[in-house]
Amino acid sequence: MRVVVIGAGEVGFDVARILAQEQHDVSVIDDDPAVIQRVQENLDVMAVHGSGTSAAILEEAGIRQADMLIAVTAIDEVNIIACMMADRLDVPTTIARTRSDELTRTQSVLQAKDFGIDLVIHPEESAAAEVVRLIRRASATDLLTFADGRLHMIGIRLDEDAPVIGKTLQEVAREHPEITFRIKAISRGIRTVLPRGDEKLCAGDQVFVLTRPKYTTPVSRIMGKEDTKMQNVMITGGTRVGAAIAQRLCQQANMRIKLIEPDPEVAEDLACELAGPLIINCDPTDIDTLVAEGLGEMDAFVAVTDDQESNLVTCLMAKHLGVYKTVGLLSKAAYIPISTAIGLDAAVSKKLAVSREVRRFLRGKHVLSVATVHGLDAEILEIEAEPRAPITQGALMEQDLPSGILIGAVERNGDVEVATGTTTVDPGDRTIVFVMPEMVERVEELFAA
Repeated sequence: MRVVVIGAGEVGFDVARILAQEQHDVSVIDDDPAVIQRVQENLDVMAVHGSGTSAAILEEAGIRQADMLIAVTAIDEVNIIACMMADRLDVPTTIARTRSDELTRTQSVLQAKDFGIDLVIHPEESAAAEVVRLIRRASATDLLTFADGRLHMIGIRLDEDAPVIGKTLQEVAREHPEITFRIKAISRGIRTVLPRGDEKLCAGDQVFVLTRPKYTTPVSRIMGKEDTKMQNVMITGGTRVGAAIAQRLCQQANMRIKLIEPDPEVAEDLACELAGPLIINCDPTDIDTLVAEGLGEMDAFVAVTDDQESNLVTCLMAKHLGVYKTVGLLSKAAYIPISTAIGLDAAVSKKLAVSREVRRFLRGKHVLSVATVHGLDAEILEIEAEPRAPITQGALMEQDLPSGILIGAVERNGDVEVATGTTTVDPGDRTIVFVMPEMVERVEELFAA
């Protein structure tokens, strides 16, 4: 597939990297010479210096042969115009990143389709929503929803004293027959394990458990975690992400939110825009000031400034002061693996929202969604079985699925079943599949006619 990416900032660079790794033919456009040089030095893609709204530059990047255009610059108008031009040139799929929700509100005068845009992505809103989910589920390092919210996948890091340490997955499941859950993936050190029933759990494992929403708290207890009620939350960074988190949390009962912003003008604007949180104008890297503002009494601390190093350090300081839950906005690939190892409870990234949607469009038509998780090499596909597909030819235990593929759950006629060996997949069923990157094509073969 040929893809043109406009904008090689934090998000665009990562999208181009992922596409290049999957052997797609990628062209990257950016109007900053330094950014283009970074692309040329680090990625196996075609790099073009210029504006994504220039017809000549788009032609140079091969827009007429492109199957997809992804516009992810920092300027909404540039992304929209680029998608309009690509649509006029018959590019089959266009994706635009926008900070405003103007094109996605149902009551808007103009919709995304009016501009020839197939998908609008809001990375900041997606990151904010993820943080809020993590705050609500205090014991989780990750939380994803599937089947329209009827199925949750929670990530939990196992402490040394967790009661499940040393037990196999079969033993853990047998001890709790009243609860429907299955451990579907394990992040162990730098390895991702898609486990079978005889896999033993180890201290430090980050386990990813599929279960129904009503069982998330019991599952956390089984893994040795107690959910703490979150009421006092401090957020550093009055960015779009920080403001969105504060606004969403204030909609919940009995939540007390403090939002730290160093720029006095921005802080004043936030105080006018947001009715619920207490806006504090101070330096978010000054630990003494944060302590004076009550950091030690917080249930959760969220660092979402534009300085990733500051986010990491302040989260660790908050943890040292006894804050139960710390969440940091991190995007650099080098920081993600070490963040939880050195004490950060959870990390979120604006880049993941874009890469998930791009991967969904790159997969076959029967792939409904693609999820990725920090620290987990496997992709999580929500895929529909076609008539006469190989996966429909018997129970899962009879399928002899290769290593690197694990069926997580099956949704049929509105009911969701966490998969076991006796589970069958029928044509039209929506199935959650955990798959290592090298086995993605094999999964698509299994679910295609």
